[in-house]
Amino acid sequence: MENSEGVKIESTVVTEEPLISALDIALFVVIITVAYFWYFKRDKQSSSSEKKPYTIQPSSLSSIEQTSNSSFIKKLKSTGRSLVVFYGSQTGTAEEFAGRIAKEGARYKMKGMVADPEECDMADLVEMKEIQKSLAIFCIATYGEGDPTDNAMDFYEWLQNGDADLEGLNYAVFGLGNKTYEHYNEIAIYIDQRLEELGATRVHEIGLGDDDANIEDDFVSWKEKLWESVCSHYGIEETGEESNIRQYKLVDCSEVLPERIFSGEISRLKSYENQRFPFDVKNPYLSKIAVNRELHKSGDRSCMHIEFDIDGSKMRYDTGDHVAVYPKNSSELVDKIGELLNADLDAVFSLLNTDEESSKKHPFPCPCTYRTALTYYLDITSNPRTHIMKELIEYASDPKDQEKLKLMASSTPEGKKEFHEWILRDNRNIVHILEDLPSVKPDLDHLCELLPRLQCRYYSISSSPKVYPKSIHITAVLVNYTTPTNRVNKGVATNLLAQLIPTNDELPQPTIPIYIRRSQFRLPPKSQTPIIMVGPGTGLAPFRGFIQERDYARKEGREIGEMVLYFGCRKKDEDFIYENELQEYVANGTLTKLHLAFSRDQPEKKYVTHLLEQNADELWNIIGEKSGHLYVCGDARSMAKDVHSIIVKVVMEKGQMTNSQALNYVKKMEQQKRYSADVWS
Repeated sequence: MENSEGVKIESTVVTEEPLISALDIALFVVIITVAYFWYFKRDKQSSSSEKKPYTIQPSSLSSIEQTSNSSFIKKLKSTGRSLVVFYGSQTGTAEEFAGRIAKEGARYKMKGMVADPEECDMADLVEMKEIQKSLAIFCIATYGEGDPTDNAMDFYEWLQNGDADLEGLNYAVFGLGNKTYEHYNEIAIYIDQRLEELGATRVHEIGLGDDDANIEDDFVSWKEKLWESVCSHYGIEETGEESNIRQYKLVDCSEVLPERIFSGEISRLKSYENQRFPFDVKNPYLSKIAVNRELHKSGDRSCMHIEFDIDGSKMRYDTGDHVAVYPKNSSELVDKIGELLNADLDAVFSLLNTDEESSKKHPFPCPCTYRTALTYYLDITSNPRTHIMKELIEYASDPKDQEKLKLMASSTPEGKKEFHEWILRDNRNIVHILEDLPSVKPDLDHLCELLPRLQCRYYSISSSPKVYPKSIHITAVLVNYTTPTNRVNKGVATNLLAQLIPTNDELPQPTIPIYIRRSQFRLPPKSQTPIIMVGPGTGLAPFRGFIQERDYARKEGREIGEMVLYFGCRKKDEDFIYENELQEYVANGTLTKLHLAFSRDQPEKKYVTHLLEQNADELWNIIGEKSGHLYVCGDARSMAKDVHSIIVKVVMEKGQMTNSQALNYVKKMEQQKRYSADVWS
């Protein structure tokens, strides 16, 4: 409207003032149009950048080559394949599972390929029937509040809005979820049902993996039965060939110029030296640590208040967002792997995909040194999955070590028990395995292929951009614990952050790569709306930002609604974080009520849930009579579930409803974003 009106005004001026020609007007329109599209395209890229999946493309390929040929059907036909495994992955697990299925297809004479739905034209699914004995498998994760992963979003929306005829498509679905969350495997269940509605044939029943228990066990059990169903459906038999075929081949890069070698960058070479906006999952911002201070007053635990400097970065965040931090593994563990395998960690190498049709040419940025790969790109601290046990068998020279690995890689009850006890219960990582099975000496390049990617860590932002526009605050507990084998395991990100202490202005400040992930955890649009916040421990983090924002509004003279906070910790004199700040907000009226539960300051443990039960009238007054908002942040496994049960009970009693009516009422609150949770397990 404004631009077109401006053009009309200029046109009127032309008729009165011949000094401005028609060419001037045309140039003006072109400039305005270009500026308009440039601005909004940039803004769109900035706001959705975190929704793009992580892929590493070879540096020798042009962008046109990278994005061309989105038809997976053409690739299947041209390479004689009949199996395609799509993945919807946020942390890499679904992608890993997809790769394992595609690899096993060869045992059933079904040559497979792995595909990212975001890089494919999913409308081509209607053409799968043209390929004899074809099968599409979907490994789909659900995250957040029942959301698709970023790379599966377009496919999910295509299924929702389209009505393609998928008759002749044979499919199977495996979901990755967590039972501690309300929307357990919601996306996978929807995709499984929707494909059937559109005429596709389900070859095997959906598998539901629970990451709160043992998702590896769930996947392996489902996969075994899947192949039984596939053999029955297509009338085929297993070839019996069991071979560990490498997905990547080793390339010696000792002659590569130093300036072409990756040294920890996530995607673009030298991206930390030449920072370019916008910053996202593939292009994080190298932020200085402005503040790093201890929040606990005493005790043997540590909780850090850390402030990331984003001044000059053009990064913007909203109260309630998350910040992603890219960690690196400790040099001690990295050196240990080099020592155990007698390997030169400073040798420069590359891993190149043996499948020329794959869009993923390397498992991580290549070329690089083994030290760089083990430090920045590979997860060496988590519990390895069973397929790694299987791949390590050939490298064991001691028959006892071989038998132990074979047992843990098997799907027998004895094998599952051994894997659960020796790997999961005893909390062994790859370093521990190599230490405890000394005859196992895998080739380091193969180990780098097998290990999963090191993932960024997400933290709730504990500040408001209204008050701190040039910095991002987080509240993080230092993770250190002793395993049953008397080893000390350390949190990768928090232990790195603990070492990044700002110095005086004369010295370079410590830095770490970060980017902002948008959240739906938001304050009500109106500052007058009353809210209740439940956040024990570091669950207080986003509410610190909420309170800051409301306090800012109050100081501007705007009316703010009631703010009630439920906070709990172990001991008042030990781990009551941000105590002085909270008391000040109570004193100035921003925080209406502060309910405190110190679980270990009295003989009987006292938690925030006990206080919620005691304050049923206050709860109903705000969420029922005043249509206020309720927020929960913290542990999903017990605390968040208990809060939900208490809220349903309060709605029943105070709202005079039946159990089903109360459940529907709470469900409606969630749909209206009046009941929001930012939880983790």
